[in-house]
Amino acid sequence: MKNHFLYLNTHRLSAYAWQNGSLSCEEVFDNDDEGLAGFTHYLAPRTKDRFALLVNVAEEGHAHETIPFLRGADRTALITRKIGQQFLGSPLAMATSLGYEKNQRKNEKLLLSALTDPAHLEPWLQRLNAAEVALAGIYSVSQLGGLLLKKLGLSGGRSLLLSMQDHSIRSTYLVDGQTYFSRMAPLADSSIAGIASTFAAEAGKLHQYLIGQRLIGRDESLPVFIVAHPSTLPAIEKTCPDRGQLSFRLIDSHTAAGKLGLHTPPEDNHADVLFMHLLAIAAPRQQFANETHRHHFHLSRIRHALIAAGLVALLSSALFSAKQAYDAHALREEAQALTASDGELNQRYREVASTLPQLDVDNDTLRQLTTRYSELSRLQRQPGPSFSLVSQALERVPAIKLESIEWKNQAPYAPGQKDENREVTIVRGAITLSQTEPRKVLGLFDNFVEALHGQPGMSITVQQRPFDIEPGSALRGGDGTDEAAQPRQFTVEIVRKHTP
Repeated sequence: MKNHFLYLNTHRLSAYAWQNGSLSCEEVFDNDDEGLAGFTHYLAPRTKDRFALLVNVAEEGHAHETIPFLRGADRTALITRKIGQQFLGSPLAMATSLGYEKNQRKNEKLLLSALTDPAHLEPWLQRLNAAEVALAGIYSVSQLGGLLLKKLGLSGGRSLLLSMQDHSIRSTYLVDGQTYFSRMAPLADSSIAGIASTFAAEAGKLHQYLIGQRLIGRDESLPVFIVAHPSTLPAIEKTCPDRGQLSFRLIDSHTAAGKLGLHTPPEDNHADVLFMHLLAIAAPRQQFANETHRHHFHLSRIRHALIAAGLVALLSSALFSAKQAYDAHALREEAQALTASDGELNQRYREVASTLPQLDVDNDTLRQLTTRYSELSRLQRQPGPSFSLVSQALERVPAIKLESIEWKNQAPYAPGQKDENREVTIVRGAITLSQTEPRKVLGLFDNFVEALHGQPGMSITVQQRPFDIEPGSALRGGDGTDEAAQPRQFTVEIVRKHTP
């Protein structure tokens, strides 16, 4: 996609190509049927390129307005109505904000600008729309005067900018780099002396006009910047000495082109290429074209955004694929290394195994035997921990006499029998007191059972208590000495569960 700049004056349209700071004129089309036909032929192979239109015509109006502080649709509607009142509804109009007044209402100051003869541009715009080319915007030479001075480090305050455009002198009044007023004066004499005298005369006329409009004071100093070819500067300097409140400052067009980065400086006094280069490197935000004129430009931006998104997605996919390929390569190398290591270990195993005595069983049978041996070893438990627990409980309750103790290991003989993996200890004993009191006997028995609760995963089951107690019955002491001396027997089952 290339960038093209169209320069339109009252007589013809010139097409320029801009690339890397160089401007080259491609074709020139006269403002007649033949020129319009040639322009249509010129656009045919360039439908994918981007265009911008720079206009230099006398039919350009400027008006200052003050509106209340508004936002959004209300502000847009009010500006549209003001433009319609000032320029009779010209579709080629724009509004530039000049800031807000410093008072309580905070009114906004606007500069309304319009190309008041849209019929002059319409044939060219129709060809651009029919070719479906991307028109970025329509701009005026007067818009770029403040930008030119700013790029050259000369902006600030109130000033006049004079330049030669086509067969006329463009005079622009600037305030802090913003165009407030601009007009074109015809150039009757195109000689160097005629150009110099026209610059001097136009500066004086515009100065008097600004004083009459009360845009500047009578005693206010006004700098006048003149853009001209180096060969013309001596004559202009002689014809335009500082006088009164006017102080003339000459701008060498070749020096200006160097500062702006333009590699094709103007060949004569015409400053067209300077302004087109400014448009290429720093186009103003405001422009005259409406949304209808810029429809294909918006489509072009959407198309390029989609293409850019597709390229980003493609690049991301390529990077992801590259990473996956790298990871796969690394995994293959790791697998090869593990395979080589496994082969080396098997070789060493075979070498070591060859030095050992040979058995009459194969490896699978030997593996089964060792697995079974491990299971049998795991099943071998001793009653020591259970007996120790019972012994500690008997020491805490000396009145209990142990009659018998039975221990058995209910371990599983096959995998999956988790409920049978436990030790069972059955303790049988008796409580003998000189004077048997049921509550005291039961208290000693409860102390014994409490002492047995010493480890987690263990449960105590009382199979026989010293006294058979039925619900609702009362405990009474014995009536005779024989009954008092009779031992009270009990049976307790201790179950210790083991995790696999």
